[in-house]
Amino acid sequence: MKHFISSLILTLILSTGFHLSAQQKMASISFEGQTHDFGNIKEEAGVVSYDFVFTNTGSQPLIINRVTASCGCTTPSWTKEPVPPGGKGYVKIAYNPKNRPNKFNKSATVYTNANRNVVSLRVSGNVIPKPRTIEDDYPFVIGDLRFNTNHMAFVKVFKDQKKSVSVLVVNTTDKNQTITFDMVPKHLQLTASPQTLKPNQKGTIHGSYDANMVNDWGFVVNRVMIVYNDTRDRKNLLTISATITEDFGSLSKTELAASPKIEFEEKVFNFGKMQQRTSVEHDFVFKNSGKSDLVIRKIKSSCGCTAVSPKEKVIKAGQSSSIKAIFSSGTRVGRQNKSITVITNDPKFSTVVLRVTGDVEAPKAN
Repeated sequence: MKHFISSLILTLILSTGFHLSAQQKMASISFEGQTHDFGNIKEEAGVVSYDFVFTNTGSQPLIINRVTASCGCTTPSWTKEPVPPGGKGYVKIAYNPKNRPNKFNKSATVYTNANRNVVSLRVSGNVIPKPRTIEDDYPFVIGDLRFNTNHMAFVKVFKDQKKSVSVLVVNTTDKNQTITFDMVPKHLQLTASPQTLKPNQKGTIHGSYDANMVNDWGFVVNRVMIVYNDTRDRKNLLTISATITEDFGSLSKTELAASPKIEFEEKVFNFGKMQQRTSVEHDFVFKNSGKSDLVIRKIKSSCGCTAVSPKEKVIKAGQSSSIKAIFSSGTRVGRQNKSITVITNDPKFSTVVLRVTGDVEAPKAN
């Protein structure tokens, strides 16, 4: 028994010694520190960086295989050559504070061939935002004035709704600017407040959109001309957009149950392969499986694809019809993906997107 215990102890000692010997024959990475606080840094000062210095305390060359950062704002670089025993190296962590105000705490993971082959480094600090300028708050130039946006977006507007939106403007010139408008559609009202902006004065352009006066559905875009001091320039355009839809939210359960329902046999047509300067046709067959008349409000196709509306714009309950899609390849080449948007009075699927896809082959070389 005593002989067995002695043998066991000897085995453990030898095993431990072998393990320690194996460790001693490995590289070992030892950082002087694994965290760094940049403190307060100014956003306008740009990128800051810190070198995490390490020593190879092992007996074999140390190799850094890779370093990964927790986000794109933190960029690492490091010693690429093998570091001999007793030698020093670095891992540089750079942080970009642009558009990242306030406190930050980021990490980088170092992968090596050392006995402790994964090490985590961390940088922190506080970004003091740069003072905002007129250019920051009003980045868009339209003619002589600066705007916070060049797009007055009304987003979703119900057909029986009037909606108001505003954009901000500032006069950065050295003279008064009187603002009026041209090319304004009848469904849109625009007013500038104040109408005359003094130098460095800020103002607002108010827009009112009457969807009931628009003979259209879906995404509708208009462009109006901004006129300064009665001077017209067709380059001075403000984009106006709205998505015009029906308000189905007011329908009762009974009305929803009695509503129309559009069902397509298929929503994707793959024409396979075709040659340039040829065309292909396909009928998207659909049925009104609801209980009242289905009204086709609008059919809009993307570039390269023509959609032919059905003869009937009102489809009775239980009735079927089709939308013909015609794709002309022209001089296109490669994979093609075209869409046809169908807008109806189906409260559950008022907008349906059909797709035409396939490959246009380039002409064979002679």
